[in-house]
Amino acid sequence: MSKKPEKSVPDLRFKGFTNDWEQKKLGDVAKIISGGTPSTTISEYWDGDINWYSPAEIGEQNFVSQSIRKITEVGLAKSSAKLLPVGTVLFTSRAGIGKTAILSKKATTNQGFQSIVPHENQLDSYFIYSHTNELKKYGERVGAGSTFVEVSGKQMAKMSLIIPKIEEQKQIGSFFEQLDTLITLHQRKLELLKQNKKFLLQKMFPKNREKNPEIRFSEFNNDWEQRKFGDIFKSISDKGHPHLPVISATQDAGMVLRSDSGHNIQHDKSSEKGYKRVQPGDFVIHLRSFQGGFAASKVEGITSPAYTVIRFLDSNQNFYFWKNIFISQRFIKSLVKVTYGIRDGRSISYSDFKNLKWNFPSNDEQKKIGTHIEKVNSLITLHQNKLEKLQNLKKFLLNKLFI
Repeated sequence: MSKKPEKSVPDLRFKGFTNDWEQKKLGDVAKIISGGTPSTTISEYWDGDINWYSPAEIGEQNFVSQSIRKITEVGLAKSSAKLLPVGTVLFTSRAGIGKTAILSKKATTNQGFQSIVPHENQLDSYFIYSHTNELKKYGERVGAGSTFVEVSGKQMAKMSLIIPKIEEQKQIGSFFEQLDTLITLHQRKLELLKQNKKFLLQKMFPKNREKNPEIRFSEFNNDWEQRKFGDIFKSISDKGHPHLPVISATQDAGMVLRSDSGHNIQHDKSSEKGYKRVQPGDFVIHLRSFQGGFAASKVEGITSPAYTVIRFLDSNQNFYFWKNIFISQRFIKSLVKVTYGIRDGRSISYSDFKNLKWNFPSNDEQKKIGTHIEKVNSLITLHQNKLEKLQNLKKFLLNKLFI
């Protein structure tokens, strides 16, 4: 017998719905259908007009309408593949269990699926699609196989659900469809901004053996100057400031307060008097050479004496310009000449780094480039924050609008 649910209504409900939710088996409100693969040696089975999905194609989109490969009517008839209706929720059932998508066009799948075909007026497609995390957890828990984990159609049909009447399902499904659309919109905007930044880093800085970049602001036309890094930066070893907060190098945010880094790193407090002081506008060369191993700092604090703190010799150099130089792929590749060690233990030799040569423009052009790219960085951060808020809102509402 099924265990009686602890509660029969969710914490939050749309206005107008008061009936208790009911416990059902997935097989009571949907048909679970596997797929099949026509013989790949018979050409007349392939390159037709019928979509045929494999698990590798699922997971990036909420709705799918075009598969990579297609089969013919003959291929469908001569295989165990089934033509699935619009609204079917594709569910991957083998290694990589739990990826889902909703069909917006009739299609077939290979045998790596146990697809959910909702019974009319009993189960809403987007309502059950919004249960993806629960479907995945259930499939992984009950799946079995000597070679790899796999969940059968019979097992999926036995999954217990607590669901409302179809009208409330549709209201909930419609709400999450709109929310997912908004999340997808912000994800696309964020990706476009990141692509724009990548383009700027490639085009606004000179390529190897080139004096000038491909794209420049119209008021600048002088050649960029080539000098050693040792002519631009100096190494700073300012110790004896244990009253300052400890800061750490991060992969994406540069130097941050250790208390904000998300890592609880234990250290001997008495050793802090030997830590190096970092001021806003400094750069820190840290031991591990991820993203080039150079972290820009906008905060004041102290950091490991094993790190190298560098500062501009000329205060007119632009912080944001050099910050983006140090995360550019061209600069990171150039560090091969000045790193030593293996794998994650690769470290950067400052004595060799200061003899590396690099092209850079006038202070005015640096400022213009740095400011422009930093505006893009600010937009990226803005959209990342909006996206995180929407994703957190969805997570909260999934807990409150479902049982």
